[in-house]
Amino acid sequence: MKMKYVYSVWILLALVPMLMAGADTAMKATAPQLSVAQIVEKNVSARGGLDRWRAVQTLGMKGKLQAGGNRRPTIPVPGTKISSEVKVNRPTEQAELPFVMALSRGKKKRLEIQFNGQTAIQVYDGTQGWKVRPFLNRHEVEKFTAEELKAASRESDLDGYLIDYAAKGSQVELVGVEQVEGRSAYKLKVTDKSGYAHHVWVDAQSFLEVKVEGEPRRLDGKYHPVAVFLRDYRSVNGLMMPYLLETTVEGVKETEKIEIREIVSNPKLAATQFAMPR
Repeated sequence: MKMKYVYSVWILLALVPMLMAGADTAMKATAPQLSVAQIVEKNVSARGGLDRWRAVQTLGMKGKLQAGGNRRPTIPVPGTKISSEVKVNRPTEQAELPFVMALSRGKKKRLEIQFNGQTAIQVYDGTQGWKVRPFLNRHEVEKFTAEELKAASRESDLDGYLIDYAAKGSQVELVGVEQVEGRSAYKLKVTDKSGYAHHVWVDAQSFLEVKVEGEPRRLDGKYHPVAVFLRDYRSVNGLMMPYLLETTVEGVKETEKIEIREIVSNPKLAATQFAMPR
């Protein structure tokens, strides 16, 4: 009897890897086999259509973004770096800061963030960039560093990485299918005309972008992978846009969330909004 029990236990133990393999297979992402052209076509259609997006020249956004507290290894204003010798006046706990953003064709972007009655400004005109950082007691206009310019030039235009990608000089490849927050998504590799490559994940059901690979961040002397999750899509004049973006940095527990409250399509923007003050 004892031998029979032991024998049964060994049979169960032998089955465990097989059962786990079956469970792993069930958890693997699956999706219809589509070509890159089909995936992109469905994505463009899901987001409102090519003609509608080509008609968009500017976008205006308002909302709140989370700024990490003193225990956070990242910083409030995107694209800036702080050495260990610089003391930053930040709250201990995470805070939500109002922001206003203006986007224009050619990767032009102006971002204003409010904090304690002060306004931080970060602007990129498609070629050059400048910033004002009162949070760091720097009230003068500073030019982007070479690394900040490189990061800004790699960002997508206001319609994203996939819409009109060929006209932008980019190439797209299908890497495979992965799980993103419990749903199957097509993983696409997008290589821009300069040769820089990053990844975009397109949901296999909605065909909306659900995840985008961000610019790696340097923390503690090492570069950490960054991912931006896109959620809460809503229609803006027939165009689907995410109202919630959450940025994760590998190895960092806290995340950064941007909650968009309002999006305006084709607002009138003066060219001076992107010009560097003299």
